[in-house]
Amino acid sequence: MMRRLTLAFIIAVLAGGAIAEEAKLRQVALPKPQTDAGKPLMQALRDRRSERDFSDRALPPQLLSNLLWAAFGVNRPDSGKRTAPSAMNMQEIEVYAATRDGLYLYNAKEHRLDPVKAGDIRAQAGVQDFVKTAPAVLIFVADHGRMRRLSDADRDFYAAVDTGYISQNVYLFCASEGLSTVALGWVEKPKLAAAMGLPEERKVVLTQPVGYPKR
Repeated sequence: MMRRLTLAFIIAVLAGGAIAEEAKLRQVALPKPQTDAGKPLMQALRDRRSERDFSDRALPPQLLSNLLWAAFGVNRPDSGKRTAPSAMNMQEIEVYAATRDGLYLYNAKEHRLDPVKAGDIRAQAGVQDFVKTAPAVLIFVADHGRMRRLSDADRDFYAAVDTGYISQNVYLFCASEGLSTVALGWVEKPKLAAAMGLPEERKVVLTQPVGYPKR
């Protein structure tokens, strides 16, 4: 009887610790994006490249704000339309940010990061070692629930195309700001989806680590 009570106590303590850990992750209000910052477009195109060496230096709030807005923020508040196109304006791609502290979902309408899950899952966002070093790993997820009118093949096609637009925005922003980034398809997607706690209708498309160059 005593052993059962002790075991129950330990389980309760561990569960309580997990709940407390989840409670540490808070909503992050982002600064207003600086839409007049950065290099001219032609210079950003000249400097665009894939870089796989990352410093673990954190991205300042303003830089993170600008990055997420450039990726898929709202650039026409009256209509809610975004910085990247999406087929039939489905806006089916969700942008998650994995950091040392936890996993967040970018809320473009409110321009903030909503907490999803405490804990560092960056190592699950790619099979290469550098992924867990980058201070922010963007994870592009297609919400198939917003694409019900399409066939399965068309869902996959449009999700891939729309993710490509967003990823290129990230590339150009990073080129403009002197940051490293690379789009990753070499991802164990079921494992990552499980780590994120994604429901069946949400599918990981790509990941993209972002950070300062290591050198």
